[in-house]
Amino acid sequence: MSAAPLVAHGIRRLGVLGAGQMGTGIAMVSAVRAKVPVSIYDRSPEQVKKGLVLMDKLLDKDVAKGRLTSEQAKEARDRVSVVGTEAGLKGLRDVDMVVEAVSENLQLKQSIFASLAAELRPDAILATNTSSISITKIANSAIPEGSSASSEEGKKSASRVVGLHFFNPVPVMKLVELISALQTSQETLERARSFAVACGKGKSHSIL
Repeated sequence: MSAAPLVAHGIRRLGVLGAGQMGTGIAMVSAVRAKVPVSIYDRSPEQVKKGLVLMDKLLDKDVAKGRLTSEQAKEARDRVSVVGTEAGLKGLRDVDMVVEAVSENLQLKQSIFASLAAELRPDAILATNTSSISITKIANSAIPEGSSASSEEGKKSASRVVGLHFFNPVPVMKLVELISALQTSQETLERARSFAVACGKGKSHSIL
């Protein structure tokens, strides 16, 4: 499968962490509207199966209502692939941005972002779909072990963390809340904003 053309946001492949209703919705709008290849990872293979069944139903519904042609729906579905549990987060190493959509648990998210920062390319954007947890606290967890928050390495790693809160149900709701951590760089913010627009979403902006 060829990579999507380079556009303003620079996201040629997206990773989605979590295959629940939110993660599935984010993967779907990214494949349908932004037209980028999407890799989904979830620790539960059963959840992945459920998520893909839901996506197929939503795409079929869009075709039935005339919002998509059958060809467009198939092209979107073909853009979505699954990262196997044996690969784990290593299977997301080639993504330009990952959106985490797991349970609202700070410790869980901190553990995930520490792992993402270690496994993904240093220029990959690390986004979270959280609606209530401090992005600044999550960004701190992306600082490499042995580095400080004030070191250049620490600042650079934390600066790529951003909140990208999609509203439920994702394929229907038009608003995305773009949330800066204190560490989030302007480049990260603008790329995340541009990607949200490519997904057909408007946005509001806050700092958390």
